Amino acid sequence: MQSHARVVVVGGGCVGVNVLYSLAHRGWTDACLLERTELTAGSTWHAAGLIPIYSFSYKFGRLIKKTIEIYEGLEAETGQGIGWHKCGQLRIAETPDRMDEYLNYAAIAETQGVRAEILTPEQTIDLWPLMTRTDKLLGAVYNPDDGHIAPADVTQALAKGARQLGASIYRDTEVTAIERLRSGEWKVVSTQGDIICEHVVTATGNYAQHTARMLGLELPCFPVLHQYWVTQSVPQVRERHDQGLPELPVLRNEAINGYVREERDGLMFGPYEQPDRLEHFARDSVPEWFGADLLPEDMDAVEENWAAALELVPVLGEVGIQSNVRGPICGTPDNLPLCGPAWGTQNLWLAEGFTGGILMGGGLGHELVNWIIDGEPHVDLSEVDPRRFGDYANKVYTGVKNKEAFGHNFGMHYPGYEWPAARPAKTMPCYDRLTEAGAVWGSVYGWEIPLWFAPEGVEPRDEWSYRVFNSMPHVGTECRAVREAVGLFEMTPMGKYEVKGPGAEAWLNQILANRMPRKHGATVLAHRLTHKGTVRAEFTVTRMDDDFFYLIGTPRGERHDFDVLEKALPEDGSVSLRNVTLERGGFTVVGPNARTVLEKLVDADLSNTAFPWMTSQTVTAGLASDVRMMRVNYEGELGWELYHPINYNLHLFDEITQAGSDLGLKHCGYRAIESLRLEKSYRAMYRDMDVEHTALESGLDRFIKFDKDDFVGKAALLEQKKQGLGQRLVTLQVETVDADAYMNEAVYLDGLLVGRVTSGATSHHVGNCLSMAFVAIEHTQPGSRLEVQVLERRCPATVITDSPYDPENRRPRS
Repeated sequence: MQSHARVVVVGGGCVGVNVLYSLAHRGWTDACLLERTELTAGSTWHAAGLIPIYSFSYKFGRLIKKTIEIYEGLEAETGQGIGWHKCGQLRIAETPDRMDEYLNYAAIAETQGVRAEILTPEQTIDLWPLMTRTDKLLGAVYNPDDGHIAPADVTQALAKGARQLGASIYRDTEVTAIERLRSGEWKVVSTQGDIICEHVVTATGNYAQHTARMLGLELPCFPVLHQYWVTQSVPQVRERHDQGLPELPVLRNEAINGYVREERDGLMFGPYEQPDRLEHFARDSVPEWFGADLLPEDMDAVEENWAAALELVPVLGEVGIQSNVRGPICGTPDNLPLCGPAWGTQNLWLAEGFTGGILMGGGLGHELVNWIIDGEPHVDLSEVDPRRFGDYANKVYTGVKNKEAFGHNFGMHYPGYEWPAARPAKTMPCYDRLTEAGAVWGSVYGWEIPLWFAPEGVEPRDEWSYRVFNSMPHVGTECRAVREAVGLFEMTPMGKYEVKGPGAEAWLNQILANRMPRKHGATVLAHRLTHKGTVRAEFTVTRMDDDFFYLIGTPRGERHDFDVLEKALPEDGSVSLRNVTLERGGFTVVGPNARTVLEKLVDADLSNTAFPWMTSQTVTAGLASDVRMMRVNYEGELGWELYHPINYNLHLFDEITQAGSDLGLKHCGYRAIESLRLEKSYRAMYRDMDVEHTALESGLDRFIKFDKDDFVGKAALLEQKKQGLGQRLVTLQVETVDADAYMNEAVYLDGLLVGRVTSGATSHHVGNCLSMAFVAIEHTQPGSRLEVQVLERRCPATVITDSPYDPENRRPRS
């Protein structure tokens, strides 16, 4: 076995072999893969091999397309068959909400470059004639370009392709340790010898917990037991084959919570077990006796699914069962993989927690390799970035959440749906007060966050829909309070970081695109860009002292943002970085009456002269000292954010509430923030800004200081300015009827696709729905008339000037 390599991949399932294959195709042939037994011996060999292209994520739809593209080229490249059945997939709807889901998906699929057809009941029956229960059928969505594949065959073909290009694979080679050397290299210790390498990629499937212990990490993933059945030969299927008819599409239906597809001359039935019926496997470590094994079937866990399947497709019950396959597959709290860099160290890459390794291995393996080689993926992978979880995602949390996520595989995908399991987890001290005030809770990064507040007499709960939410009128009340009186927002979950040291200013100026404030107490908005000029992270930066800066980031990005900053720290020790998120609570007091409310509490002059916009002071508020009070907000009104020692959170909440009781103060939630920020065209990280779009395309020009010394991304942005933009983020006013253009909907001009919505919500001041959208540059002038597909309607949309509310920005300065 070789002693050195540029990259070592640990794990020989479909995911690991996909990574090796993509490394070799990018020219990094000095790469090898170590597998403890045989290729495919984990979950790969018993996978059903489904490749459903159906996804509401703009990113995932394209990643799955890439998977199919890679697989479809393998036979010609390697001469090895892969068992690819491009039979399509048919998802039927028997409820109006499910039909709305499919209409919403169809509006997204075109932006992904994915074919999706909405079918009538008659067309659905013609496509799947073995389905006999049709009285509830409302229609279906059909993806003609997906299907299923032979997992072991495609993995072996990938392995052959990688070897042909010069990569190496070592079987029967168990990794026993992974160590970081002082040189920055890694030593991978195995039963066949040691390898020194620059990068390590772990793709160890059901052994992820064992891998985590070797690396000193806690990874939020472990296996659940999933199963499917294959019937004996079905006469109707055999007859179709004899007649030369095409293979039936994979059929999915909410009543059976699973799928039915052809398997040779029979049928395969694959139900998704409900959360309370799911079993975990090897939460701590895989037993030594377990290899390429299966476990006894558990029909009791899916008896309701089976009964529904027999009603929908009776031929399933007219023949015997030939086989059952029940084995472990590794999952995460949100059923999405952990794919990207590990935190706290360099050149360690994770490809763990894939419940759909066959499905996602090709596209994600390809993008992970782009990330390793180019420093960033070409497709935004924030949805699968391992750093999306924090320390709160321990084994108890992961166990409850991955059962929930897997068990609801075919649940409704309502916009913004809040999954209830393992909650509440992290709460701010004033949580009970907010609950008493009618808070309806959501969750981000383990924190409970108030989404909206139900007034007295209204039940505090969401009624989920693809159309207007029941919360909409109450969110409108909150928005009007902010515009006309004063609102109070709880903002404790915001990420908070302290940067100190003699090199702090120079370092921040080098890694962020804006110029760091020179005056004590001055505040700027600044972005961490990639070398391509795309957006990694956004921070509000305040200069607290000569060598002291205070940064505020998004709640969702806490581990990610800290890791991005930490990995860029200078080696000379001139800068220190500390995460103080849990040490400080946060409130936003915002609206025309904000100054009057806060003057009752704060020992500072809040006049424009003494406390201008975009500045900060350390004040005493009530009994709370060391309150970092910043005159900034995300709502576009006069207001302040108060970041205070967390043990004073409840006290300050009570004091602010009392001080505003005669001034129209209203408790407000995050849905109000979304509406208010869109009226100001304020961008949101991960939606309107990401690593796929440059800062110029996202309209961040005023936050980029080209006249300062070099900063990360500057050269790429200067080149783009010279070449010109192909697209740009705009604000659209969309004439919707009963649903908003919320995220990823297609934007058209004369029937041609010209853009994609990134975010949107009802505007309670400007009117209609306001959406942000990336649009082809030739259609970005204010007044341009476009259309947005919202469910069954093409809604008229007009490009409007950014910040339709208070475009002169007078109110925040008032």
